[in-house]
Amino acid sequence: MNASDAVRFNGLQRRALLVGLGALALSLVGWFMDPAQFYRSWLAGYLYWLAFPLGAFGFVCLHNMTGGGWGFVIRRVLESAAGTTPLMVLFFVPVVLGLTDLYEWADPAIVAADPILQYKAPFLNVPFFLARATLYFAVWIVVTQLVVRWSRQQDEGDDPRPNLTRRLQLLSGAGLPIYALTVSFATIDWGMTLDPHWFSTIYGLLFVVGQGLATLAFSIIMLAKLSGREPLAGVVRRGHFHDLGNLMLAFVMLWAYMSFSQYLIIWSGNLPEEISWYLNRSAGGWQFFAPVLMAFHFALPFLLLLARRRKQSAEALTRIAVWVLILRFVDIFWLVAPAFSPREFQVHWLDLSIPVAMGGIWLAYFLNRLGSWSLLPTNDPRIDEALKGSSHEVHA
Repeated sequence: MNASDAVRFNGLQRRALLVGLGALALSLVGWFMDPAQFYRSWLAGYLYWLAFPLGAFGFVCLHNMTGGGWGFVIRRVLESAAGTTPLMVLFFVPVVLGLTDLYEWADPAIVAADPILQYKAPFLNVPFFLARATLYFAVWIVVTQLVVRWSRQQDEGDDPRPNLTRRLQLLSGAGLPIYALTVSFATIDWGMTLDPHWFSTIYGLLFVVGQGLATLAFSIIMLAKLSGREPLAGVVRRGHFHDLGNLMLAFVMLWAYMSFSQYLIIWSGNLPEEISWYLNRSAGGWQFFAPVLMAFHFALPFLLLLARRRKQSAEALTRIAVWVLILRFVDIFWLVAPAFSPREFQVHWLDLSIPVAMGGIWLAYFLNRLGSWSLLPTNDPRIDEALKGSSHEVHA
C-alpha cells in the first residue's frame, strides 16, 4: 500500500477519544453512586455498539462472496469496523462484573426459590455462560482477523493475488452462517435471559437484522464523508449510494417483518409464559415505544427510501441513516430496560452517558484502523465492479 493513499483522521480521532473518556469518567461516578444501574445501562449500550463490529463482520463476508460494486466502496469501513472486535472483549468486562445485578439466574438465592430456574440451571449458570462468551469472542476475533490480514496482504502484493481472493471467499462462505449462529446465541445469552422465564425463537434473528441495519447506516454516513477524498473521489457514484439505500430499505423491511412475526406468534399462542414479555412493555410508559418504533423505525424510513432521488443523494441518504441509528438505540433500550423496571418507564442519565463513552472510544479506535490503509482495495482483481454505476459522481 502506498502510504499516501491512507487518509488520516487524527483530529476527529482525538475529539472522539476525549468525548469518550470524559463520558466514561462521568459514568464511573454513576457506578460509585448506583452500581446496579451502571451495569444495566452498560449492557444496553454494549448491545448497541456491538452491532457495528459484528454487523461489519457479516457484511464483509457477504461482499467477499458476491464482489458487488456497493461493497468495494465501503469495504475498508467494514473491515476497519470488524477489526475492532477485540475492543468489545474489554467492554464486556463490566457485564461479567455485574452478572448478579443483571441476571436473576446468576443469583443462587433466586435460583433456589424458583423451580423453573432450577430446571434451566444446566444451561443458565455462570461458568457455562462465561465459557460460551469466550467461544463467541474467540470465533469472531479469529475470523475477522484472518479476513483483515488477508485483505492487507492482497493490498501489499505486486499482483492481483487471485489465490487470496479465493481464500477470502471460502472463509466468508463459512463465516456467514458462523456469524448468524454465534450472534443469535450470544444475544439470547446476553439479552433474552434478562427475562429467564421467557423465550422467543426469533429473538436472535432480530439482533442479526438490527446489526445489519445499523452497519449499513453507519457505512453510508462514512462513505458520504469520505467520497470526496482520494482514492474514493471519482470512484464513488450515485449508483453506489442507490445500491446501499436499497439494501438499507430491505433491512428496514426485514426488521419490521421479524418484529411483527415475533409479536404475532406470541399473540396467537397467548401463553402466560410468553405474553409476560409484552405485558411488561405495555404499561407505565413503555407502551409508547412500540408505536414510536413502528412509525419512525419502519414507516418513515420505508417511505423515504422508496424515492430513487433520495437514495442517490449522499446528503439525503445520510440524514436517513443518522435517523436509523438513533432509532436503533431506542429499539435496543426497549428490548433491555423493561426487564429491570417492568410496566414502569424509567430512564437514567447513565443510559445516555455510557453509550456516548463507548461510542467515543470505539470511534477513535475505528478511525485509527481506517486511517492505516488505503480507502479502496485497488489490488483486488474484482475492483472493476466498483467502477460500475451511473455516470454522475456524488460529492460529500
